[in-house]
Amino acid sequence: MQLKAEKRQELGKKTKTLKQENKIPAVIFGKGMDSLSITLDHNEFVKVFEEEGETNIIDIVIGSETYKVLVKEYQLNPVTDKLIHVSFYKPDLTIKTQVQVPVSVIGEEKNELIKNGEALALLLMQEITVEALPTDLPNEFIVDVSGLTEFGQGINISQLKYDREKVEIPDIDPEEFVVRLDEVTIEEEPEEEVSEEAALEGIEATEETAAEEIEGGEEGKPEAPAQQPQESSEKPQE
Repeated sequence: MQLKAEKRQELGKKTKTLKQENKIPAVIFGKGMDSLSITLDHNEFVKVFEEEGETNIIDIVIGSETYKVLVKEYQLNPVTDKLIHVSFYKPDLTIKTQVQVPVSVIGEEKNELIKNGEALALLLMQEITVEALPTDLPNEFIVDVSGLTEFGQGINISQLKYDREKVEIPDIDPEEFVVRLDEVTIEEEPEEEVSEEAALEGIEATEETAAEEIEGGEEGKPEAPAQQPQESSEKPQE
């Protein structure tokens, strides 16, 4: 796909004005060329990037020149998540390159075990490194889990669909799973067992506490007033 751009003179803090105009500062670099600072329309780039990703060649048109590039890196505003800068790499189209290709899982809504909540599709590889000419790079690997019927089943590297004559997946065992069907288990917290000895100690401690409270209550009672000796009504004998 094509993406129109303009050469950029503003550098550093001066690029703030570009953001106000809904434009993105960017740079193109590659072997044997000086880095080129450019400006892109934000909305146009987002549209192209959503379709092409990081593995498809994009034609950046600047005046009468066209640069065939790959998206190498992009930066987002940490607060708004809006794009603030893009780096493009101009590869040699005659030399194979290595890139990370994303994996997408489909068919979960058609898998009975997943629909019933008994299983989940565990994605073991979110990206896979491939080697190919820049023009032959796959956009993504699509993994369909609708046909998995047993726990532990999965789809491995050798089952992926791609052009094996043009694309190589190096340094990975072909039998290694990309995605696996795992059983959903709910772990129950084990009840804490109390030994007979601990139970007896608890009972004794409770009895001691109760006894102390009773004794404390008796000590706290006010003492009864001493009875005064009553005066005898009999007169002393003379």
